[in-house]
Amino acid sequence: MSSSVLKAAPSKRLQKQEAGFVHVRGARVRTLVDTRQPSGRYRVEWDGRDSAGTPVGSGVYFYRLATSHFSGTRKMLLLK
Repeated sequence: MSSSVLKAAPSKRLQKQEAGFVHVRGARVRTLVDTRQPSGRYRVEWDGRDSAGTPVGSGVYFYRLATSHFSGTRKMLLLK
């Protein structure tokens, strides 16, 4: 099982980009992207595992997308 997150970087130059998941209790689960990339559309897939590779449980998670010019957080419900 995996979840996809689409992210877009509207700037024409390289910019810092980050995409990651946080548990509803505030603990960081996993960072999927933490790099500088040119503008464009990207697809990031999360396999439902934490940074150590351990499957996470069902529950409410937040995913955060951030660039130099944008930051957004959305809620996701993971059911197994």
